[in-house]
Amino acid sequence: MSNLPCYAYPGWGEWARKNLSYSQAIRVGDRIICSGQGGWNAKATEFDFESLVHPSLFDEIDQAFENCDYNLKHAGGKGWCQVYRVVTYSTDIPSQHERIVYNLRKWMPNHQPVWTELGVNALGSNKMHFEIDVEAHDEEGAAALRQAKQAEK
Repeated sequence: MSNLPCYAYPGWGEWARKNLSYSQAIRVGDRIICSGQGGWNAKATEFDFESLVHPSLFDEIDQAFENCDYNLKHAGGKGWCQVYRVVTYSTDIPSQHERIVYNLRKWMPNHQPVWTELGVNALGSNKMHFEIDVEAHDEEGAAALRQAKQAEK
C-alpha cells in the first residue's frame, strides 16, 4: 500500500530498498512493523553476501537485536521499549536459544513481549544463522506524524 509510511535506514536499508525491493519498516497507524533483521552491519555502505554477517554466532545475534533498535528509531519509534511482538528465526535453536533470551532480557528489561521462536532450514543469505522481526506500538510517533501531515496542508 503506497499510502503507508515506509522506512529504509541509511546503509543496508537503502541498499535493500534499491536492490531487493523491500523496506525495513512500515507504519500502520500506531504500529511499526519491521522487516527481519540479521546480524549485518546496518550502517555499512558496501555489502558482500559472503561476509554479510558476523562470523561469531553470538555477535550475529547481538547485532540483529541492535539492528532492530536502529530500525525502530529510524522509523520514529523509541526502540525496544515499545516492542510487543517478536519472531525469531534460527537455523539451530539449541545453539541460539540462550543468547536470544539474553538479548530479550537486555533490550527489554521492563517488559516481556509475545515471542515466537522458529527453526528454519535457511535464511536470506547462506551465511545467516539468525533473523528477527518485531512489531512495536508507538502512539506518540504516530500522533507526531499526523500533526506533521496536518501542518503540510
